[in-house]
Amino acid sequence: MPVLMKTALLLAASNVFMTFAWYAHLKELNHKPWMWAVIFSWGIAFFEYLIQVPANRIGFTVLTLPQLKILQEAITLSVFVPFALFYMKQPLRWDFLWAGLCLCGAVYFLFRNAPAATST
Repeated sequence: MPVLMKTALLLAASNVFMTFAWYAHLKELNHKPWMWAVIFSWGIAFFEYLIQVPANRIGFTVLTLPQLKILQEAITLSVFVPFALFYMKQPLRWDFLWAGLCLCGAVYFLFRNAPAATST
């Protein structure tokens, strides 16, 4: 599997954990003391880091640091929007599209002059 694809898949998986760690407590633990939310979130974040750290190490073999970061941000939005819509029951807004287009522009500008990624 090419490094870029492996990195993107691992970052997507880690972002699922990250999104739940950061935001699920707002729905599930909103009546509990905030310390319970911290413990809950840290428990989830542990699994996020088990995936995210290897993803970044693998990706850094062919991507620059800015490319790796903007890829992660684009993936974050692609994970966050379905989470917001389906799990948190937030209304769909045009702002999601505009934010996504801005991130697509950021991805374009950071990857447009990059050498082709190779698989290792």
